[in-house]
Amino acid sequence: MTDNPLANIHPHSSQKKVYLIVFGALGALTLLTVGVSYLRVARPVAIAIALAVAFTKVSLITLFFMHMISEKKLIRSLFCAAIFFALLLLGLILPDFLIK
Repeated sequence: MTDNPLANIHPHSSQKKVYLIVFGALGALTLLTVGVSYLRVARPVAIAIALAVAFTKVSLITLFFMHMISEKKLIRSLFCAAIFFALLLLGLILPDFLIK
């Protein structure tokens, strides 16, 4: 068996269907982000919701449009390590930004 979850999908019509579903999900998530901006919730809650939606959108784009879902484990591990270090660097500079 192959490690690729998309290996059994017909390359043309089924992948087009997957892309359209992901596109629709990205549009719905964008509308959700806009809708949350109009809610009267505390700013930290709104930011947390917006970040969760943004993370979901980035995950969909990375998995499907960048084809990370069908990559080998080594490539996925390197990608995750890069994301980890980017978040680590962001975490290191964020306190300085918040103080000033």
